[in-house]
Amino acid sequence: MQITLQASTVSVCRFGFVPTKPGASTGHFVTDNILNLNGKGAAGIMEGTQGREIQCGDGGEPVVIAMSLDVASISSISESDMDYTATIYLRQRWTDPRLVFQGNKSFTLDARLVKYLWVPDTYIVESKNSFLHEVTAENRLIRLFSNGTVLYALRITTTVACNMDLSKYPLDTQTCKLQMESWGYDENDLLYTWLRGNDSVHGLENLRLSQYTVEHYYSLVTMSHQETGNYPRLVLQFELKRNILYFILETYVPSTLLVILSWVSFWITLDSVPARTCIGVTTVLSMTTLMMGSRNAVTKTNGFIKAIDVYLGICFTFIFGALIEYAVAHYIASQKASTNEVTRETEDVTSIFSTSVTSYNQKINFSAIDNIAHSGLTMKPKDKIRFLLRNKMRRVVSYFTIQNPGNIEHYSRLLFPLCFLVVNLFYWVYYLFF
Repeated sequence: MQITLQASTVSVCRFGFVPTKPGASTGHFVTDNILNLNGKGAAGIMEGTQGREIQCGDGGEPVVIAMSLDVASISSISESDMDYTATIYLRQRWTDPRLVFQGNKSFTLDARLVKYLWVPDTYIVESKNSFLHEVTAENRLIRLFSNGTVLYALRITTTVACNMDLSKYPLDTQTCKLQMESWGYDENDLLYTWLRGNDSVHGLENLRLSQYTVEHYYSLVTMSHQETGNYPRLVLQFELKRNILYFILETYVPSTLLVILSWVSFWITLDSVPARTCIGVTTVLSMTTLMMGSRNAVTKTNGFIKAIDVYLGICFTFIFGALIEYAVAHYIASQKASTNEVTRETEDVTSIFSTSVTSYNQKINFSAIDNIAHSGLTMKPKDKIRFLLRNKMRRVVSYFTIQNPGNIEHYSRLLFPLCFLVVNLFYWVYYLFF
């Protein structure tokens, strides 16, 4: 298909409007323009093309775009905004049969000539903000090879959304994606592929991040199904495992030490009210401050119940339990003391009364009355069962009844550390292996 203009002939092909000389091949003319950038060849490109090339739907085979990229850096990963910012070197290769020329050389064009060539309209899916570096000039590379292959490279910094599951924070591993596809060309016009499969991606294995370590990455080719058609999509999927050492030193160790500090009160006597109260209140307030600082670190993610929140809640429960333990033990001890005083007074009165009654009983013989009472006393089987059950229930209740407040302290010294170790075991096994 050809369109005849006044001064030149324009060939309409799959890659767009390319100016040609009458009777000359397209590839030869483009080669002349490359070899004579300081002559009329460059002028011919500038004059012959009035606008950006467009693709025409001629029903031919789709153009294959082979892509590779280097990840130069990942400057930030935000849990609150759920995104990451990366600088990448994006390289796209495709073959234009119109650009074939003699020889085995390759030519690098000025980046400003990109508007006179057809380039794929690749965009980054789920990108929040992207820009092309322009210092000291636009960071573009256009290289033509003798077989018609075009290499188009860009240096881009982009902020891409990454949906994170923070339920195991900071013991989590996040999976983020970098997805690229064509904006306007569907699968009938353009196909994407990785140049060398998983080896098309470089740089991730050498990254050093402040809180993360890149464990695995995969390159995939998928299809995006949209209302306007099916669009090929390239996906780079990489896993980021959080470095937990910082959080162990910053949060886990201090909270554990506060729990251990609260156990010190178990070895202080119940009579030392100021000392035990001071330890209990201080540890509770310190734990509250630690919990607030931890939640403020990721302000916008407070809707999640994170692993660190669970651990801090466990520690706060044990610290508060130690304070409640002292309140209960002190209350029982005070009640025991008051009961002992009343018992002593009652015993004094009873001893005086029993002395007088004993002297009076010596004058009366109750043996005949006792014989009469016991002779008619018989117990039924049901009454015997009730009597035995009642005795057993009293023994069980007396077993759990705290007779000596000092026993509470003794049991607490064993139960609190044991329960804390068991809970920690379940916590770390669950969040590390499940």
